[in-house]
Amino acid sequence: MEKFNTKNSEALYQEICQYLVDGVSSSFHKAAVEDYPIAMTHGKGSKLYDVDGNEYIDYIGGFGPMIMGYAPDAVNAAVKEQVDRGSQFSTPTRQLLELSKKLTEIIPCAEMVSFQSSGTEANMHAWRVARAYTGKQKIVKFAGQYHGWSDEQKISITANAKTLGDEKAPARIMTTAGQRQETADDIIITSWNRADILEALLEERGNEIAAVVMEAYMCDEGPIMPQPGYLEKVRELCTKYHVVLIFDEVITGFRMSLGGAQQYFGVTPDMGVFGKAIAGGYSLSMVCGKKEIMNCGVHPSGTFNATPISVAAALATIKELSKPGVYEKMDELGELFCEKLRALGKKHGVALYTEHHGGIIQLEMGMERAPKDYKDYLENVDSDMYDRLYLLTRDYGVRITSARGRIYLTTEHTEEDILKTMEVFDHVLPMLKA
Repeated sequence: MEKFNTKNSEALYQEICQYLVDGVSSSFHKAAVEDYPIAMTHGKGSKLYDVDGNEYIDYIGGFGPMIMGYAPDAVNAAVKEQVDRGSQFSTPTRQLLELSKKLTEIIPCAEMVSFQSSGTEANMHAWRVARAYTGKQKIVKFAGQYHGWSDEQKISITANAKTLGDEKAPARIMTTAGQRQETADDIIITSWNRADILEALLEERGNEIAAVVMEAYMCDEGPIMPQPGYLEKVRELCTKYHVVLIFDEVITGFRMSLGGAQQYFGVTPDMGVFGKAIAGGYSLSMVCGKKEIMNCGVHPSGTFNATPISVAAALATIKELSKPGVYEKMDELGELFCEKLRALGKKHGVALYTEHHGGIIQLEMGMERAPKDYKDYLENVDSDMYDRLYLLTRDYGVRITSARGRIYLTTEHTEEDILKTMEVFDHVLPMLKA
């Protein structure tokens, strides 16, 4: 198996760094462990093609939006038709009515919806709504979970075993230069998957807390599945203490099931935040929830909220994802991926854990069981091994997400893709022991 030549990507990166901060338009577009990112020319289906002519089987999916693969025909057709009619009106449209109604039909918590352009904005809006509705200020956020890049959100989004601190009161870790310290004043950091800790917190401070915000399936770090009964207990506690429960489904929405993680797990929050896959590659995010909460007097703003083009893309995406067999196919491919990879781990004596949930595959290196919580993950997962795996698979034509084992399937992946991917894993896993 021949290693890819990516000299043109390296040269492009060196030149673009002269004009563009960090050489990329988002920090997500270059892994910390790579010297330069691979520059692409185009994509189709499950494949991406770089400036050196190499073909990659892609499991990053544009960091989540490309649930139907690259350049999906149905979305392309809908967008092209809308472009001819106009890209921005700053008015309602019949298509906006159709999309709003459809979302209330497929998402369990969605009695009403509002729109933004990104996951960060949608979470900011949801937090404001929760505060307005309850008249309380504090937000409970879990260590290791990411809800956006604003000053208030980007707190304790990552840690290591030393910096995490006490499980009952994890450290409030600021993340970036220029971040205002006082934005952490109304954020309470606690430990996910620990119902006992959350119960004690709400019992003591529930009268201050507007919302508990969480990924129902912790995907930004890990991934880590909820312990049996955990989500149900959180739902019970938030109801008891009159705290708004918000599921951040920017990652899990439309991936775990059409109705998101809340449908997958059968636990309905008061509010949900959706983005990424909702519009099949176009910029759209959505906040939804109970009518009495959504109508509490906070009005969404933004020039590019739900543009006609994004709405057209979302309608086409939801129509395709609603077809019979879509999620069953992703389940079958996820099972094939995990089964084959487990066998290769045993063959090469490499400890790993892998499982799939809807269109998301989780992969942890250095352990052969699921992590129980974030502390367990930090103490026992071999992150260095995963980083090396990321670089090696990239070198031989498979793109997986860096830094965490979150692997995205799409409607366009095939059994052939999975088997070719396993050939690459079979080739690189022994190198991890070198």
